[in-house]
Amino acid sequence: MPSDTEAVPAGPRRAFVVAAPWSGAGKTTITLGVLAALRARGLSVQAFKAGPDYIDPAHHARVTGRASHNLDTWMIPEAANRRIFFGASRGCDVAVVEGVMGLFDGASGSGPEGSTAHLAALLGIPVVLVVDVRSMARTAAALVGGLAGFDPSVRVAGVIWNRVGSPGHRRLLDEALEAAGFPPALGAFPREAALAVPERHLGLVTPEDAGLAADWAERLAARAEAHIDLDELLHRTAFRGAGSAAPQQAVRLLRCRRIAVARDAAFCFYYEENLAVLRRAGAEIVCFAPLEGDGVPPDVHGVYLGGGYPEVHARRLARNQAFLEGLRELHGRGVPIYAECGGFMALCAELEDVEGRVYPMAGVFRARVRMRRNRFRLGYREVEVTGLPGLEGLRARGHEFHYSDLVAPPAGARAAYRVRSARGEPLGREGYRMGSALGSYIHLHFASCPALPLRWFGPEVVHE
Repeated sequence: MPSDTEAVPAGPRRAFVVAAPWSGAGKTTITLGVLAALRARGLSVQAFKAGPDYIDPAHHARVTGRASHNLDTWMIPEAANRRIFFGASRGCDVAVVEGVMGLFDGASGSGPEGSTAHLAALLGIPVVLVVDVRSMARTAAALVGGLAGFDPSVRVAGVIWNRVGSPGHRRLLDEALEAAGFPPALGAFPREAALAVPERHLGLVTPEDAGLAADWAERLAARAEAHIDLDELLHRTAFRGAGSAAPQQAVRLLRCRRIAVARDAAFCFYYEENLAVLRRAGAEIVCFAPLEGDGVPPDVHGVYLGGGYPEVHARRLARNQAFLEGLRELHGRGVPIYAECGGFMALCAELEDVEGRVYPMAGVFRARVRMRRNRFRLGYREVEVTGLPGLEGLRARGHEFHYSDLVAPPAGARAAYRVRSARGEPLGREGYRMGSALGSYIHLHFASCPALPLRWFGPEVVHE
C-alpha cells in the first residue's frame, strides 16, 4: 500500500487492447498467453473484456489472479467505462483489454458504439491487432493497413500474426508490413490447437468445466514468451493518458442488507461491476454454491441468481431440495429475488433439456423452460420498467444470449419490461414479476442504471 505522501498513479503504466479483424481469429488465446507471460515476469496485470461476455473474463481471472472487468460503450455510460477501467487498473504495471468481434464491429453499421475501436479511443489506449493469416501472405498487410487507417482516433501499435504456417510464411508477412510502412509485427503464433480453450453452446467452456491441464497457463505463457516480443510490446504501449477514476455519484444505500449470490458452475455469469454496485451501496454479498449442496444462506435480505448453465447441471440442482425449497420459502416471505437467464430458469417450475428430460426446479414462476439445439436469441437489449412502483420508467441496458425459451409465459406473472433492440426496435414484453421475484432472460449491466437493482433490493436513499 502506498503511504499517505505517495502519489497513486491515475492509470496503469502500460495499456493496450487486443483486437482482431473478425471473431475467431485467436484473440482469447493470444490475450491469455500475454496475460500469463506478463504475470510470469512478475508484473501486476489487470485484464478487461470488451462487450457482453462472462466466460473470457473468468479465464482472465484464472490466469492473472485478479477479477476481470467488462467494458462496453453501448451498455455502459462513458464515465462509468472510465471509472471501471482506471479504478481497477490504478497502479498496475499493465492493463490488457480483450476486444470483441472485429475491431470496428458494434451495435450498428453506421456508428462506433459498442465496438472495440470505440472503447480504445474512449480510454486513449492503443490497439494490438491479432491477424489469422492462414492462406494469406501480402494480403494480410493490406488488411492491417485498412484497419489501421479506418479511424484516425484509433492507434494501432503493432500486429501479432496467428496460425503462421512456417518461418518462411512469417518472413513474407513481416516484409509486407515493413515495405508498406504499416505498424510492425510484434510476434507470430504458430498453429497449436492443443492450447485452445474448448467450446460449447454459449461460447468457450468456463474454467470450472474446461478440464484444462494444471500446467496449461504455464505452457501458454511459455509459448507467448517464445513467439511474441513482449519487451517491444510493452515499449509501444506505455500509457500516455491522464485519466483517473471518476468520483462515485450519489447512490441508494442498502443498510444492513445481506444479499445471497449463487456462484458455481451452474450460476457463474456475473459482471464484477454488478456486484460492486451492490457493495458500494453497503450490501454484504454472501456467496453460496447450490451444486455443492448449499441451501440459500440464512438471514439474507435478498437473493441474486445470475446466468450460467443450469441445463448442464439440472439433475444435481433438482436433487438439492435445500436450495429449491429455500427459494420458495424466501419468496413466500416476500424477500426480493432477482434472477437472470439461467437463474430465471432455476426459478421456473420445470427445466426440459435437449433430450427431452424434465427436471423440477423451484417453481416460483409457474412455467416450463426448454432447451433448443439450434435456436437462440442474441443481442443488445434496452429495457424500460413498467408497472412496478418505485421502478416505473427506469431504463437499463444489457444483452441476451440463450438457447432455451419459455413454453408459455409464466402463469399469473406480470411482464415488467418493455424491451427494445440496440437499434431501438420494439421486441415486446419481458422481465416477469411474481410477488417479490423478478426474473428475465436479459442480463443487465447495473452500471447502465444502478437505481434498478438498488431500489429492488433496498428502500432508502442516502447521498454519499
